[in-house]
Amino acid sequence: MPSSYEGVEPISISGVTGGSQQLTLLEAEVSLTGNEWQKHPIVTGPEAPCILGIDYLQKGYFKDPKGYRWAFGIAALEAEEIETLSSLPGLSEDPSVVGLLRVEEQQVPIATTTVHRRQYRTNRDSLVPIHKLICQLEGQGVISRTRSPFNSPIWPVRKSNGEWRLTVDCRGLNEVTPPMSAAVPDMLELQYELESKAAKWYATIDIANAFFSIPLAAECRPQFAFTWRGVQYTWNRLPQGWKHSPTICHGLIQTALEKGEAPEHLQYIDDIIVWGNSAEEVSEKGKKIIQILLQAGFAIKRSKVKGPAQEIQFLGIRWHDGRRQIPVDIINKIAAMSPPTNKKETQAFLGVVGFWRMHIPNYSLIVSPLYHVTRKKNDFKWGPEQRQAFEQIKEEIVHAVALGPVRAGPDVKNVLYTAAGENGPTWSLWQKAPGETRGRPLGFWSRGYRGSEARYTPTEKEILAAYEGVRAASEVIGTEAQLLLAPRLPVLGWMFKERAPSTHHATDATWSKWVALITQRARIGSPSRPGILEVITDWPEGKDFGMLPEEEVTRAEEAPPYNKLTEDEKPYALFTDGSCRIVGKHRKWKAAVWSPTRRVAEAAEGQGESSQFAEVKAIQLALDIAEREKWPTLYLYTDSWMVANALWGRLQQWKRSNWQRRGKPIWAAPLWQDIAARLEKLVVKVRHVDAHVPKSRATEEHRNNQQVDQAAKIEVAQVDLDWQRKGELFIARWAHDTSGHQGRDATYRWARDRGVDLSMDAISQVIHQCETCAVIKQAKWVKPLWYGGRWLKYKYGEAWQIDYITLPQSRQGKRYVLTMVEVTTGWLETYPVPHATARNTILGLEKQVLWRHGTPERIESDNGTHFRNNLIDTWAKEHGIEWVYHIPYHAPASGKIERPWAALSQVGEHECGNSDFPFVDTEIVRDQLYQLNVHKSVEPDGIHPRVLKELTDVMAGTLLILYQSSLESGEVPADWKLVDVVPIYRKGMREDPGNYRLLV
Repeated sequence: MPSSYEGVEPISISGVTGGSQQLTLLEAEVSLTGNEWQKHPIVTGPEAPCILGIDYLQKGYFKDPKGYRWAFGIAALEAEEIETLSSLPGLSEDPSVVGLLRVEEQQVPIATTTVHRRQYRTNRDSLVPIHKLICQLEGQGVISRTRSPFNSPIWPVRKSNGEWRLTVDCRGLNEVTPPMSAAVPDMLELQYELESKAAKWYATIDIANAFFSIPLAAECRPQFAFTWRGVQYTWNRLPQGWKHSPTICHGLIQTALEKGEAPEHLQYIDDIIVWGNSAEEVSEKGKKIIQILLQAGFAIKRSKVKGPAQEIQFLGIRWHDGRRQIPVDIINKIAAMSPPTNKKETQAFLGVVGFWRMHIPNYSLIVSPLYHVTRKKNDFKWGPEQRQAFEQIKEEIVHAVALGPVRAGPDVKNVLYTAAGENGPTWSLWQKAPGETRGRPLGFWSRGYRGSEARYTPTEKEILAAYEGVRAASEVIGTEAQLLLAPRLPVLGWMFKERAPSTHHATDATWSKWVALITQRARIGSPSRPGILEVITDWPEGKDFGMLPEEEVTRAEEAPPYNKLTEDEKPYALFTDGSCRIVGKHRKWKAAVWSPTRRVAEAAEGQGESSQFAEVKAIQLALDIAEREKWPTLYLYTDSWMVANALWGRLQQWKRSNWQRRGKPIWAAPLWQDIAARLEKLVVKVRHVDAHVPKSRATEEHRNNQQVDQAAKIEVAQVDLDWQRKGELFIARWAHDTSGHQGRDATYRWARDRGVDLSMDAISQVIHQCETCAVIKQAKWVKPLWYGGRWLKYKYGEAWQIDYITLPQSRQGKRYVLTMVEVTTGWLETYPVPHATARNTILGLEKQVLWRHGTPERIESDNGTHFRNNLIDTWAKEHGIEWVYHIPYHAPASGKIERPWAALSQVGEHECGNSDFPFVDTEIVRDQLYQLNVHKSVEPDGIHPRVLKELTDVMAGTLLILYQSSLESGEVPADWKLVDVVPIYRKGMREDPGNYRLLV
């Protein structure tokens, strides 16, 4: 169409840059194919190009020779020859269809206590739809009228399409329902697995009303009763809202699919997805699964079957070519959200964006101000920080990148970037395949420091970030793939040392945990391809230095392995290393160069600098030798990635940027400028040497690196290179500590059950060196507190009783001790705290019970405020723990935690770091006497038994109580003899306090 044509109606077109153009609107006959012409309004003008708008183009399409139809402005549509799964026979058009699984009526756990809760007011808009739905479900046999002592309120939930779902508020019923093992897979693990498939085509199947398709046994139905408009109903099928419904439903669907030999798929309760490299393959898999489900008795809505398609939504995530993306409607919903006005709205907003946190770098740091206003102790104040965080996180959601796919193969590089920031560790995982200029992200993670982590040393924080990163990476790419670890400070070197540094702040157990994971991951693989390779991406002194994904180091010119050098080239090879050590109050460094052919070393020393500085000085030493002797080529071998990366290409980048990085001078700029100037006059080839190789696999190159490592030591402080043996000892120490200081065989079984192979010799050595085990052996075992009765049904670690005791005076800020007793053996765990609060209760249980002995089934306590509150209730429900409040709260009257005097003295010395202060005074004695078991027999264990609790008030006022030092001395003090006592002559001396029973 000639551009000279003009219309009658004027129109102004504005561009994104702000400019505008005056054009005219006219109606013309246009055609995309040249065959079919139709009238359509277009915009044109004297100087306007002939452009057709998308409003017209999207009406047309083009069919390619393969039969695919392409439309303008959108992705490719399905091929006309491909039959969609929604067109299969047997699918239902009824939106309320309910199937009936052809299985026996299910026997489900029955509540141990009758729960009757009245119906509360429901949403006014839900009254008519819910009444209609109840009548419909009654006609379908899903519910029926009944009379039951149970009752739970119904809880209408509006679906995204505007319809209503009938669920039951079973929170009261769930509290008294016995537990059962969960079989529902973790949603994140399903995402990782689907991401690893990198499929081209997908199809999803959603079973209609899957819960309502599962019949219940008649004796199990009364507990699910509810009331609507004065009539009581109960569920004949599995209800929604009950805690075991997802587990039962998932298991039955999985069984049906396995019985029908379903093709490869992923299942999350009633949602199923299949994939493949072609539409035909996906279509065949989908047909097979639909046939199996229909034959089993399930119903499937036609509208809930999607695909085959190249882009599909599953588990709320958009999938395309194996990549996870945020759906557009979710992005629009978040972008349109208004600022919250209270804590509840803020929590709801965080719940929506938190699901997509893996797509957002530094998520925890961004939303930290929002979490601050949701804390219970803080008032809701929406200030500038919260406003900025709210807008920033919405902007990050809009621009979030897709994650994946997870690829495998020897040519795929998996790079893990870790960093310890001021507020917490961050880590991200990237993959780069051959031919890609930039890697693809697989996930971004971040969190804040917890507890004492904020007081860790910089090195420990970097190790913490690396530990969390390796854990996350192993979940995404597995443990077999090689991982390029890119921290900002060296990590692997610390992991292969025998013990933690003397200045560390983290506990020995934490160090053992770090070492166990990282060293075991590093040992996976072949000698030429270890499980972890370390690449330092930052300088210690430069906090703002960071390695972007596109800045991955390319090896410009690399030296060959030392054993590949010719005899004429070997005299020009030098190995370099540097070290740093605190000597007195000063930090000393030493740089060394080793010549393999001459078997000599040259070194330089100084003060006030780091080991990285010494590494650079070692390069200068090597250059001095080469220049002095006029070498034609210098072959440098170093175990420092920092040096290797710099010499491979970073120097040129720094030189072009005037030796600055993000506006700041690079670290040690004068040294690097000197090295860069000298490299222009000398040919230098560099090779990185892996320093962490066991002796059995060490080559001549590694042995020379050990020589220069020894030459760089400031004092006699050799690194034990037998890292396989030391790594096994670290893992054995971690397993022994984590399993609760069990014996050799028990520790071996505990480790074997978790996939860790340990030798009996290593476990025996760790147990022999364990200080905690030595204390346990010296301490006298406390006889189990309760025999027989209601505790016979529990196994070790399944039931605990807990209470707080008050110390007579605080030590190191600790005023109370949380005492936890395992009911079947009487095993005592203690946790000193400054205050008796619910949060400290949870911390004590997690560290002393859950971590060491596993998650219990039952915990008993009094109903004090530090035990009975919403925080404890929520935590117990999340962990499936039955929390029983056995008596009303009265400080000295629980009568369940019998704390022996000897155990208390050990707790005081071990936990509070002071063995001299008195543990016993009048009030402590009063509390102890209230809690003694009157039926306990006398034993030679240092405990004073058979003191009648009725005489407590009289005895506490008259007895003079022993001090801790008197008990440890084993002598009866003079004050003790002033009291009427009756000796119990059993084993031991008469002067032993344990051989006396107090009387009034």
